[in-house]
Amino acid sequence: MAKQQKKSGRWKIQLLATLATNPFLLNFTKGKLYRGPLKTVCVPGLNCYSCPAAVGSCPIGSLQAVIGSPKYSISLYILGILAALGVLLGRVVCGFLCPFGWFQELLHKIPGKKFSTRPLHFLTYLKYVILVLFVIVLPMTVVNEVGLADPFFCKYICPAGILEGGIPLALTNESIRASLGALFTWKSCVLLGIVVLSVFFYRPFCKWICPLGAFYALFNRVSLCRLSVDEGKCTSCGACSKVCKMDVDVFLHPNHTECIRCGDCIRACPHQAISRAPILPKKHKEEITP
Repeated sequence: MAKQQKKSGRWKIQLLATLATNPFLLNFTKGKLYRGPLKTVCVPGLNCYSCPAAVGSCPIGSLQAVIGSPKYSISLYILGILAALGVLLGRVVCGFLCPFGWFQELLHKIPGKKFSTRPLHFLTYLKYVILVLFVIVLPMTVVNEVGLADPFFCKYICPAGILEGGIPLALTNESIRASLGALFTWKSCVLLGIVVLSVFFYRPFCKWICPLGAFYALFNRVSLCRLSVDEGKCTSCGACSKVCKMDVDVFLHPNHTECIRCGDCIRACPHQAISRAPILPKKHKEEITP
């Protein structure tokens, strides 16, 4: 039972990851961006290029920028980085390395009534629609007279952009404040909606909207960082399912697409049947796509 009472130290990794991808904190007071050579490198999680503290580029923003450029149709460089992270880590990125994912978790710690997202499971498919439509199809097909497309997801949906970039820059730059309009108001409303939902629901943006999470989810069943269930120890008691905030029945589907590898199920299992397996284990007979 001591294993069940052990607290997770995951927040320490999340803090370090956030600081590592946003080291230029003083830029918040100056209202300027870092534009050095490291900005050509994509960070693993959702972290806006326009964040004053950001050291790298957001992979979704970079992918859209290349797709929407008249010179290119796709970027093997960006897709290669994302695929490598997917094969190696899967949605470990979501659980440990994404600043906006951690932001939602912190909001969820605000005291109050919490609600399960299990009845809303159908909404988890929405992020795949957003990935295909807003990140790929629209930037490829809706272009202006010179062949340039808008970054549709970043411009119209992404709440991380307004939180990390839009609001901080507007607070410190008078010219930006003077040019704010309906789009800023819309994005602020999107952010406010995610903030409110995050207080009552666990990681609503990650579960329902995030196209980066959708991309990594495609690799969850084959990624090297996996969960393994010892069938000899597991009694199907459901203790893992009860603590899983991502609504996964871990004893049935230890490498479900929604699993962010947070480790809550490992600590909750009374039989110590669940473990991290950073290798390709033998497929469990119960591991069937729901």
